[in-house]
Amino acid sequence: MSNQPRKIKVLFRLRSLEMGGVPRVVLDLLRNLPKDKFDFTLMLNLYQGELIKEIPTDVKLIVVEKGKEQMSSNAFIQKLQLVWRRLKLEVYDKFPSILYKIKVPENYDIEIASSYIEFDMVLNSPDKNSRKIAWFHTDVTYDVNQERAKSRIDQMKKFDHVIFCAAHIRNVIDEFYNVTYPSSSVVYNAIHTDEVKRKALEFTVDYEGLQKPVFCSVGRLHSRKGYHNLVNIHQKLINEGFQHSIAVLGDGEEKNNLTEQINQLSLNESFKLLGTKINPYPYIKNADYFVLPTRSEAYPLVINEALALEKPIISTNVGGIPEMIDDGIDGILVNDNEEEIYEAMKKVFTQPELLTEIKKNTSESYKKFDSQKIYNQVTEIFEQQYQIKLENERG
Repeated sequence: MSNQPRKIKVLFRLRSLEMGGVPRVVLDLLRNLPKDKFDFTLMLNLYQGELIKEIPTDVKLIVVEKGKEQMSSNAFIQKLQLVWRRLKLEVYDKFPSILYKIKVPENYDIEIASSYIEFDMVLNSPDKNSRKIAWFHTDVTYDVNQERAKSRIDQMKKFDHVIFCAAHIRNVIDEFYNVTYPSSSVVYNAIHTDEVKRKALEFTVDYEGLQKPVFCSVGRLHSRKGYHNLVNIHQKLINEGFQHSIAVLGDGEEKNNLTEQINQLSLNESFKLLGTKINPYPYIKNADYFVLPTRSEAYPLVINEALALEKPIISTNVGGIPEMIDDGIDGILVNDNEEEIYEAMKKVFTQPELLTEIKKNTSESYKKFDSQKIYNQVTEIFEQQYQIKLENERG
């Protein structure tokens, strides 16, 4: 009989693997947390998304329902399949014990809601002995539906432990809602500088036909990401004679509205929506500057990645971004205000010496982000929760 302690069994719940910050964080943890201590299972509600191929081969996978990629190419048949899928998911939501009996072959020591989307999935787990952890990546103060925001804040009280991706996210809940979580931690998202730099060399983006300098941005095309403002700022700078181009990587529900805005302002040749890219790093590396006009953010990985590629960053001062950028040192932070973003971008043309100094400083920025320290922190949290579970079972 082996004297080795058994591995801690951890279940990550995730809706799907569309390109985005949360799925990338989960996959990174599954790749890099110690496999000699943990036995990981990833449970996807939908087997779909650009990141499916990045699931580590040594991680157990549970799929609740097929993704669109596995469905019929016939439009009518696919519609029927989608209706049937939705009905089954509704049954599983209402009767989670059925879901676990059919799909989940074992019990777990820890169950993790990777974002607020999975809160109900984990809280309704029929396994009452597992420790439930919520991972929160959202600045609730920017939610236009405050009833929904308050509901998520209250839901987190039901978890055994809450992990926030930035100190700001936890602090604003305390400040604005007077709610604290005695069992909680702040764990930053990890970044692998060497991997980012390697992937940035996989191909070259020459931005052929675009007027230099080129500002690059990466983000979901959502109203709260501020890209409508960026289009207006771009036009204002062009009208004042500051020639440049902007390339935005990402997709989302605002794409059609942004395309219409760009067309109406006749900016088609200088403001480009390039869509989602599995490897965005060559686009960032071969741009001159990085800009993030977002109105709401938690702890965006892309800021760390742009710093790793030594790009001067102009960003709004929201969410956990001030915990990532030192204003005036390795980036420029401004309020969520169209005029302030405009003034910051204009400094590229009027104060080039400032941007040169910032670019030089980014060469040391990677030292702020120690991935192994983050993995050690998560490991400690999981081990502590496991010990609590053992004590509860004994006592």
